[in-house]
Amino acid sequence: MSRKKIVAGNWKMNQDLQSGERLVEEILNQEFTLDASTEVVIAPPSILISTVTNVLQSKAQFFTAAQNCHQEESGAYTGEISAAMVKSLGCKYVILGHSERRMYQDETDHLLAQKVNTALNNNLQVIFCCGEALDIREAGTQNNYVNIQIEKGLFHLSPEQFSNIVIAYEPIWAIGTGKTATPEQAQEMHANIRAHIANQYNETIANNTSILYGGSCNASNAASLFSQQDIDGGLIGGASLKAGDFAAIINAI
Repeated sequence: MSRKKIVAGNWKMNQDLQSGERLVEEILNQEFTLDASTEVVIAPPSILISTVTNVLQSKAQFFTAAQNCHQEESGAYTGEISAAMVKSLGCKYVILGHSERRMYQDETDHLLAQKVNTALNNNLQVIFCCGEALDIREAGTQNNYVNIQIEKGLFHLSPEQFSNIVIAYEPIWAIGTGKTATPEQAQEMHANIRAHIANQYNETIANNTSILYGGSCNASNAASLFSQQDIDGGLIGGASLKAGDFAAIINAI
């Protein structure tokens, strides 16, 4: 088994040029204890990618991600950013399928499958988000719901293509609410996802796929979450905007 440990910070629509540059410099000034299998990823707003990438170049194992890309290679899509643009700015990753974009931009599983294809065609690695709302969790159908998201978004890929996928499980009911899935709840879903990948591909591919937890992960609960067998890191929202908290989460891996 050789899957990576990853802590990714999603800044969402926060930080301007000056504050973003200060934040990434503050993050790099923290003390880290990273082993060779760990990566740290920062996903700033698209207009800050170049600035953040330039600052991160001085630090091994730190990379940038875009928060989204368009499904088409280029064209008359005012305000959008293409996968080629993302790659040209020095990003290693792109986040696709975040619940906020599924909700506010009405992104469908079919559209996300197209975006995944375009990202991979431009040599980006994909952090693919999935997760259920509270009513689905309360109905006890969360495993099937998340499995279908993964099937429709990713299972058209070849095994070679799938090796460039990172899964981020984010229970929607825990994003920005202060609620967090218990380590046992998170582990159960991560194990379900890994088993589903094994059924589609094989055990080796499943065991090499990094699966991250997102949903109010913070400096206080990160260690208990990351200690679970199938949790390989986190996709961090609000806590990634505070250098000390983000560093504590990274060190918890």
